[in-house]
Amino acid sequence: MQINGQRLWDSLETLGRIGRYWDEVAQLWGVNRLALTAADGEGRRHVVERMRALGLTVTVDQIGNVYGRRAGRLDHLAPVMIGSHIDSVPTAGRFDGCLGVLAGLEVIATLVDHGHTTARPVVVAFFTDEEGCRFGTDMLGSAVATGRLALADAYALRDPAGLTVKDELAAIGFLGDAPVALAPPHAYLECHIEQGPVLEHAGMELGVVTGVQGISWQELTLVGRSAHAGTTPMELRRDPGLVAARVHVHLREMVASGQYGQLRATMGRLEATPGLVNIVPSRVICTVDLRNPDEAALQRAEADLARFVEEAAAAEGVTVQRRQTARTPPVPFAPEVQRRVAEAATALGLRHQAIVSGAGHDAQEMARLTRAGMVFVPGLYDGISHNPRELSTPEAIAAGGQVLFSVAMSFAEEAE
Repeated sequence: MQINGQRLWDSLETLGRIGRYWDEVAQLWGVNRLALTAADGEGRRHVVERMRALGLTVTVDQIGNVYGRRAGRLDHLAPVMIGSHIDSVPTAGRFDGCLGVLAGLEVIATLVDHGHTTARPVVVAFFTDEEGCRFGTDMLGSAVATGRLALADAYALRDPAGLTVKDELAAIGFLGDAPVALAPPHAYLECHIEQGPVLEHAGMELGVVTGVQGISWQELTLVGRSAHAGTTPMELRRDPGLVAARVHVHLREMVASGQYGQLRATMGRLEATPGLVNIVPSRVICTVDLRNPDEAALQRAEADLARFVEEAAAAEGVTVQRRQTARTPPVPFAPEVQRRVAEAATALGLRHQAIVSGAGHDAQEMARLTRAGMVFVPGLYDGISHNPRELSTPEAIAAGGQVLFSVAMSFAEEAE
């Protein structure tokens, strides 16, 4: 059985028009389906309609995760689950997350085309707020489903406008009533664009994902003293902006030192209050994103950064409040899934290599419950992602979808 690559490509184009906006910098159409906004609700309803058109039984749980289930011949057996997310960052392309969900539906469509019923049930899922941009915690829905995050804690999260996850789920009509605790599936599979340059630069047609590196997100609130920019001598200032700047530079120095292995460090948000040209800020809020495939090295980086922040703040007379908004250790994927992905790629004549994911994915949460793994397809333009320039090719998408189909079938036909 062969998937319909053109149908999969067209489905990505269709979903990509929901939440579409014109990006003046890229001079391209981008996608903005921030979690639990009206655009996300529209995208969700579109995907649910497709699920029902394929004959799937649709369930929405209490955190808004959506599951479309196709019965198997041995319907009592644990299902094979294929999934990802359809929410986006505010400046997204068409592929991130969406490929995993729509490729899963293409697996179902191919089975429908051939009138084939697998031994086990097959479930296609999309999880709530994988990106974490709005409420500050990534992999929100899958973290709740797998027990890492309590439902009450998830409900209480607020966006910058003070709106809660629970209220916003209700507002878009996806505050479901199904229990959030997910029974372990037989296996979990996710097809995703790489979001990086490795496969493209290596001339590879597919990536066999070995795992996800550890991620640490922190929010720093630096409080000093507001003052007039012209009348306050430099030595009398308590400037949180200076502390934030020193932290930002120190992050790059930590990476360059080589003391923390394959550390990646980013300050993605920096907001000063009152944010006026002629006033020393009274407060600065900034974020720190640390990533590393080595848990011990990641912990060292966290500890050393904490010491530096305290020292820099004390030197300037600034106080520090630190909030951990997300923390996940490195997650290895199941060797059995990796093996089957590699074998499927080889059978199709695809050039492939093992690759560690630099980004977080719902698959890392699902690895807590079951054998989990991922298929990466290469992106173009150095694999740029979280950007309207995010792009792959119809051929790469079809190849990834076919490998996903083959691996899903290998698990779905297992009677024991």
